Amino acid sequence: MSDEGDPPPERAVGLVAGTEDSTPLLFRVAVAEDAYLQLDDVVLTRREVPGFGTVSTAGVVTQVRARHEGASFGSDTFLIADGVLPAHLQELAEVTTTRVEPECYIPPRPGTLALRASGAERDQALYFDQMATKVPIGMGRDGEPIFVNLDFVDGSRGAHVSVSGISGVATKTSFALFLLHSLFTSGVLGRRQLTTRALIFSVKGEDLLFLDQPNVRLDDELRSSYAALGLPAKPFGSVGFFAPPLPGDQTGRPNVVGRTAGVGAFWWTLAEFCRGELLSYVFADVEDERQQYTIVVHQVASRLKQDAQPAGRDGAVSINRRQARSWKDLVDLIDDLLNDEATQADWAGRVTGQGTINAFLRRLRSSVRPLTPILRGDLTETASRTIDTTNHQVTVIDLNTLPERAQRFVVGVTIAAETARKEKAGPGGLLFTMLDELNKYAPREGSSPIKDLLLDIAERGRSLGIILIGAQQTASEVARRIVSNSSIKVVGRLDPAEAGRPEYGFLPPSQRQRATLAKPGAMFVSQPEIPVPLAIQFPFPAWATRLSECATSPGSAPTSDTDGVTRRDVFDRLPTLDPDDDFEGGIEPPPPF
Repeated sequence: MSDEGDPPPERAVGLVAGTEDSTPLLFRVAVAEDAYLQLDDVVLTRREVPGFGTVSTAGVVTQVRARHEGASFGSDTFLIADGVLPAHLQELAEVTTTRVEPECYIPPRPGTLALRASGAERDQALYFDQMATKVPIGMGRDGEPIFVNLDFVDGSRGAHVSVSGISGVATKTSFALFLLHSLFTSGVLGRRQLTTRALIFSVKGEDLLFLDQPNVRLDDELRSSYAALGLPAKPFGSVGFFAPPLPGDQTGRPNVVGRTAGVGAFWWTLAEFCRGELLSYVFADVEDERQQYTIVVHQVASRLKQDAQPAGRDGAVSINRRQARSWKDLVDLIDDLLNDEATQADWAGRVTGQGTINAFLRRLRSSVRPLTPILRGDLTETASRTIDTTNHQVTVIDLNTLPERAQRFVVGVTIAAETARKEKAGPGGLLFTMLDELNKYAPREGSSPIKDLLLDIAERGRSLGIILIGAQQTASEVARRIVSNSSIKVVGRLDPAEAGRPEYGFLPPSQRQRATLAKPGAMFVSQPEIPVPLAIQFPFPAWATRLSECATSPGSAPTSDTDGVTRRDVFDRLPTLDPDDDFEGGIEPPPPF
């Protein structure tokens, strides 16, 4: 770390304390009367060492204590305040070492001057100087930008992001979206930006159907907050929206209320369902894979692929000259085939008992109501009904109107299809997959097709260019292999009981306690290069998060394709690749938190 000679008086904050042991990894600073240190401040000390020269030890303040030296009882405080009892007020700041340069691990000596690090010294203390490509993620408590290393996000040296916190308070989804905005608009991706996509599953209302709309609350102060991070204060540029079709509607209109333009309906035809052997995703509950009837699931899926023939142009199928034009029709057909002595052995397996078959059929029939809207053989084919991430930079799939079982089916089938596509295309581009309520799809116990998919992505997704951004209320309930493979761990407001779980062992004790008090927008970010998680505050979204925040009418300026489906030009708002572009706004940091 650089040596700038005598430090300015305002940078000197105190002396290394000698009342407690000072170690190479943890030391304390006695704060001067005319100075202060707060949590998350970066502190620097220097020591002359024979053979090494000047050794600089830098760290982050993880605790601050104040006490009366000379007082023995609580009541002494009143005597000291009245001037009757002599005592000295002293503040001690605990500093956890982040970097020693050069690497001579010796303790800072008591009485050594302690400085508040800034500029290049701060960057060195937090390893920002060693990050080849820095992704801005928010402001520190000192009003300066905080970064994560792109190498641990894009799969170069690590991948995946885990975001935890209480629902509705921790702003998990907002942070994940801000991270995507930073990746797409800061220029860090370079030319890969043209081949990088994001897939977002929305399960809570229609809030994510307005990502391409400017927020009506966007003002000069908010623009300044984004400009201080080198980011434009604008909505996402190229976004495609999908929603399930309206139940009972034969025209295939999307089931949305707030946004009526620019949203395409998605569904799978029965022919696709049979051809793709998608039956296993109907049985996606984690308990099911441990049941014997899963043998029937795989046998029936294989027979559907072999025997089902397309019937017409609307996705219906025919099996043994009997047509199925709805999911209920297909379920009834499977029921008859499994209960017919002439076909039972072929469709269920020759050694499968009737009890196992009945268990399969009970669960299959329970799927009729939740899956009927999205498994169709009665809707006219349209070019826009298939979920495809290649046409837009960001693809949002709205699932909030679907029952949980249907949500599981959509998530499983879509991720499987995108994984297969990436395997064929190679790792040239990146696919960021943002999934909320991860503990529902990849719980700690049990197994399911979706959990197996997510485990596969967590362990080898970086080699395919698939990056998982998982959000959950409780990381302790998510499969360990997913959490442990996440290079970037982010924590917002936590429940006190959850904060005590071993999964948050990367947080120092003071940060665990602070996480139970964190306000919306405040997060603690852990990354491999920095020993201590950093507290950040990210700015309010520049894009609308609900219909009432839209500054313009959603779906305005549409274009019409030859198939009659109204949509936007998907590339007309792609951000520039030049990271040196000037953005609007000033450079004042956001207010402290």
